[in-house]
Amino acid sequence: MKLLLYILALTGGVFLAVQAGFNSQLGGILKQPIAAVIASSLSSVVFGFIMLLLLGKGSIQPITTASVPWYLWFMGGLFSVIGISIYFYAIPKMGISKMIALGLCGQLIFSLIAGRYGWLNLPVEPITTKRLIGTIAMLIGIILINTK
Repeated sequence: MKLLLYILALTGGVFLAVQAGFNSQLGGILKQPIAAVIASSLSSVVFGFIMLLLLGKGSIQPITTASVPWYLWFMGGLFSVIGISIYFYAIPKMGISKMIALGLCGQLIFSLIAGRYGWLNLPVEPITTKRLIGTIAMLIGIILINTK
């Protein structure tokens, strides 16, 4: 089961890189990265709805939606639009491998800090020596990817 989760996580990363490549092309053609974000978001709604219908386990219950804090309906979208816009703007200027590597670096640093303190209601994950060594190794890899 753990192996399947790792494969899914790796596949998710590949899909996000592919998505960034397609949408940076769209943003370049449109000369407007935010228009590409809008197109991406709208198509995500359509495909997400289809997946919910095909794979969803029952419907969303009204009591469940009422118990969700209002900001959780919007904050993910806000950060998504900003983050994706940055990707779509930067990829044509710096290349996809450099942008993805630096983006992963940002994700890695934030995830260590957020996990350490349980930010965003996430499970607390202590920063162990093993995790610190792994992070440093990944950061060295990112630096190597970004140097000539």
